[in-house]
Amino acid sequence: MARPIVTIVGRPNVGKSTLFNRIAGKRISIVEDTPGVTRDRIYAECEWLDNYFTLIDTGGIETNTSDTIFAQMRVQAEIAIEMADVIMFMVDGKEGVTAADMEVAQMLRKSKKEIILVVNKMDKFVNDNNVFEFYNLGIGEPISISSSEALGIGDLLDEIISKFDESMDTEEDDDSIKIAVIGKPNAGKSSIINRIIGENRVIVSDIPGTTRDAIDTKFEKNGQKYTLIDTAGIRKKSKISETVEKYSVLRAFTAVERADICVLVIDADKGVTDQDIRIAGYSHDNNKGMIVVINKWDLVEKDNHTFKEFQETVRDALAYATYAPILTVSALTGQRVNKILDEVDEVFNFRNLRVSTGVLNDIITDAVLMNQPRTVKGKRLKLYYGTQVAVNPPKFLIFVNDSEIVHFSYQRYLENKIRESFEYKGTPIIIEFRSKNEKNL
Repeated sequence: MARPIVTIVGRPNVGKSTLFNRIAGKRISIVEDTPGVTRDRIYAECEWLDNYFTLIDTGGIETNTSDTIFAQMRVQAEIAIEMADVIMFMVDGKEGVTAADMEVAQMLRKSKKEIILVVNKMDKFVNDNNVFEFYNLGIGEPISISSSEALGIGDLLDEIISKFDESMDTEEDDDSIKIAVIGKPNAGKSSIINRIIGENRVIVSDIPGTTRDAIDTKFEKNGQKYTLIDTAGIRKKSKISETVEKYSVLRAFTAVERADICVLVIDADKGVTDQDIRIAGYSHDNNKGMIVVINKWDLVEKDNHTFKEFQETVRDALAYATYAPILTVSALTGQRVNKILDEVDEVFNFRNLRVSTGVLNDIITDAVLMNQPRTVKGKRLKLYYGTQVAVNPPKFLIFVNDSEIVHFSYQRYLENKIRESFEYKGTPIIIEFRSKNEKNL
């Protein structure tokens, strides 16, 4: 089962984002909040009392409006409601029940989901009797909080986790390598998964969009544990018309966020499309490991130059992800599908490779000797020392005289120098610069 999804909904300006930031920004929140598919939906992976869940913030729901932006926000909120296992319906305790609250409540009752009525802005200066009028919404017993003052948040979180079904996956992520299989519809993702695990655990069909949800398949090979996350095919937004398909696309994006490595499946018969580029970009922007798998290679007419030419096409299209290895396979015949896990293992090892501080600084020193940073506004960048501060993904921190004058081209130059010594195959590497007088973040 997938991790529980908790969605915050309500009309505009009732404090949804403040509550989201309160839950996601404290130590009860793990991982990070990440911009979602649209600007009005934000995700965070959260934890409370060893129960792990995904929290979604939404734009405010305007019930009767002709404004295009508000109409779009309503649609996005409806999608988030469709995704949710538990819905927090937030209202404004100072303002009281409004006609818009009544309409949102009616919408939520139709969803048949677990709903928690949250009365916000109930700080010490507000009369608690204000809460009682919210019983008129017919949602159930309201919970009073003040998201700005952090009042009642613990009780609210207790109520949230009490709504989780026993079958939901609320456990902390295990030690398996998590692989999200992503790509356009009908590229052969489910067929590749079936080949990898050697049994039909995922429904396969020639109809695009068959996989409506992210499905986890756990297995073990040669002592290594894996979790394969099959996802719905990701289409262009303009071609997503069904609400249920929009829901599955969001599941696919959350699957990317959960993964260590993304296997991008491209249809060899169709070549690299603009949508393939966008999908790969989402993986790259989230600093995930990436392997490009060209499926249906058996359908391509080949000569001695075919693979090299196709590889160059992929490299040109995914210029931001030249680190990603490219593998040609056929899910239909099984050709080279067994190589995918070999690549996954290798990429995962690189994602967890740690470079000693001494070796890293030797690389930085040599790089500076070969190519001095250029002067910016009369000031030349000085690099003092660097250290690796994280793995999976690899992250380096370099102390400089002024982080504001680091040019992106010099950052890319240093990354290339690090890769010359340590390939870091299949994974982005993160380089951050900090002025020596900056406080630790």
